[in-house]
Amino acid sequence: MAKPTDRELVDQARSGDAQAFGVLVRRYQKRIFRLAFHLVRSGAEAEDVTQETFVRAYQALDRFDGRSEPFTWLYRIAVNLSLNMIRARKPSKNSTPADDPRIEALLLETRPSHGVDPAASTQRRELAAALCDGIDALSDTLRTTLILVCIDGVPHEDASRILGCPEGTVAWRVHEARRKLRAYLAERGFGGDAE
Repeated sequence: MAKPTDRELVDQARSGDAQAFGVLVRRYQKRIFRLAFHLVRSGAEAEDVTQETFVRAYQALDRFDGRSEPFTWLYRIAVNLSLNMIRARKPSKNSTPADDPRIEALLLETRPSHGVDPAASTQRRELAAALCDGIDALSDTLRTTLILVCIDGVPHEDASRILGCPEGTVAWRVHEARRKLRAYLAERGFGGDAE
């Protein structure tokens, strides 16, 4: 038996099938959490955003018009909730803590290491922390777009629907965010290898 599509699950959930909505939640819960975590930079707040995203989506099932894919709709809700949370909190974080899980994710290697070079490992950790600080220093708009496209792998077409702007604007924002990140890293002594 083939897995139901997201649209079929939304239609079933609209008809009162709570299990269908549960399948949709399980399909996207980790991605929504990851997106929220990168935006709000707090595990507890990302959990709140994730939960609230699905609560709001469930409450608004009747208003889902089908012009976009359900995952795009869910992402849009999560982005809006994340940005609202960021705006509501007092500015308190000026630098990335050493135990930020984003740093560990950046340091994961896909190839086995032949002997660990402590100096290189320290330099990679410093670069990862500077990269996280640089991402955090971007405007909400640039950071959100960069995270959607470059970290979460959302295509420009979908990102434009999620963010409510033209694809060309998404491309410009990604370009501008990367340019600012390169400048930020260069100011901190990380040269051309910081791509």
